[in-house]
Amino acid sequence: MKTFFRIFRIALPVAALMLAAHGAKLRAADAADASAPPERRLEKLGLKLPPAATAVANYVPAVRTGNLVFLAGHLPRTAGGELITGTVRAGNAADEARAAAAAREATLAMLGTLKAEIGDLAKVRRVVRVGVFVNSAGDFTRQPQVANGCSDLLVAIFGDKGRHARAAIGVNTLPLGVMVETEMVVEVE
Repeated sequence: MKTFFRIFRIALPVAALMLAAHGAKLRAADAADASAPPERRLEKLGLKLPPAATAVANYVPAVRTGNLVFLAGHLPRTAGGELITGTVRAGNAADEARAAAAAREATLAMLGTLKAEIGDLAKVRRVVRVGVFVNSAGDFTRQPQVANGCSDLLVAIFGDKGRHARAAIGVNTLPLGVMVETEMVVEVE
């Protein structure tokens, strides 16, 4: 058991450093080719959209009214489909980095649903608003930094069209124990 915790203590800071490096890559991609279509930007970042989400209760994953698409809350999953769970605690940089990475994964899930709804991400005129809910311990107050996992990705993919209004909210629990849940409103053609 001691070996497990030693490995865990080493692995989490390494994961945090990898996330920081990925954030730098996102900022570089954002600055690089502002005219590239969103799906090409995703490809350049080495990211793939998961299949569109399916509803697990009495709602739909996306609603289009006029030129706005409202995306329901999306949960983060690993590449293997496992939910990313846990509570973010104050003073734990690894928790915060893992939660920001979870916000990015939930954002990719939202984009998969959005693409299924509108057919092509190039039809996005503007990301209007994002909501990021963070499963937080009572003393954790850095929800905006976690939400940057979502916001940075949207700007990297859509450029200025990805800049949005946002709420980053700490909650004491989320469905199925996930670290974050994201929702979004997008203006489309």
